[in-house]
Amino acid sequence: MNRLSAELESHLAGDVTTLCFCWIIRRKDGVVHGFTDHDQELVISGVSCEPQTGLRASEATSALGLAVDSAEVEGALSSLSISESDIEAGAFDEAIVETFLVNWQAPEQRSMLRRSRIGMITRSGNSFVAELKSSAADLDKVKGRRITRLCDAQLGDARCSFQGGQQDGVVVSVISDTAFVVSGLQPRDDSWFRYGVLTWADAAHAARTNVVVAQAPSSGGLRLDLRDAPVPDAKPGDKFSLLPGCDKSFSQCKARFNNAANFRGFPHMPGNDAAYTYADGKGNFDGGVLVP
Repeated sequence: MNRLSAELESHLAGDVTTLCFCWIIRRKDGVVHGFTDHDQELVISGVSCEPQTGLRASEATSALGLAVDSAEVEGALSSLSISESDIEAGAFDEAIVETFLVNWQAPEQRSMLRRSRIGMITRSGNSFVAELKSSAADLDKVKGRRITRLCDAQLGDARCSFQGGQQDGVVVSVISDTAFVVSGLQPRDDSWFRYGVLTWADAAHAARTNVVVAQAPSSGGLRLDLRDAPVPDAKPGDKFSLLPGCDKSFSQCKARFNNAANFRGFPHMPGNDAAYTYADGKGNFDGGVLVP
């Protein structure tokens, strides 16, 4: 329950109120942004909140128990402190958003309504919608390991132990914000880099990563199509490193990488098809391995 100061409570009980919303966004990299739907700049908790930035909050839903509270902040990219490239690069992912109800005639009369974390950000044209989630969303995160048939390690990390697969490349030409022609790569087959993780080396991209979904020969080198956030500011000459793709299966770990001894999944675990199969003697229940 939010506690209101006596002054703000008295103001809310009056016939006329002068209220507005303020949002303070604290990014993981330490950058702090302040916004308000009022027409004048306000200073809240030492943060200057920009006026008339186009932000608009939806109705927040709150519930008792462990349900995830949700809300949204919608707005246009009208603030110079919010750029399209920052949003695409994930600078606002998992940022903390503090929502205040403020008496704009006396900004010291305020109350923090909620403290949320930015979840999914969707954009269309020159506007965006940021989903705000309560701390209860952390209860949905996976802690520890999951028992699955697929590997839960990342290719090349300490648990995987596969080494020597990373290659360095450079952008030759830009087809779109998710497709490039690159040089410097030597794939072993037509799908060697599919699902591979591409890490940009240039400072302009702040070590952001993308997943490769397709590769194809090109007259200028090798075409790569990317998943995840687009890279609208990529240009010829940008450098990157790329790991080969891995679909997390035991068969690919064994055949492609010769790394079966370090496989971090459970390929021989029976699935739901075996659990729900009627024991009529016709199924393969001899105790043998499920994956050769």
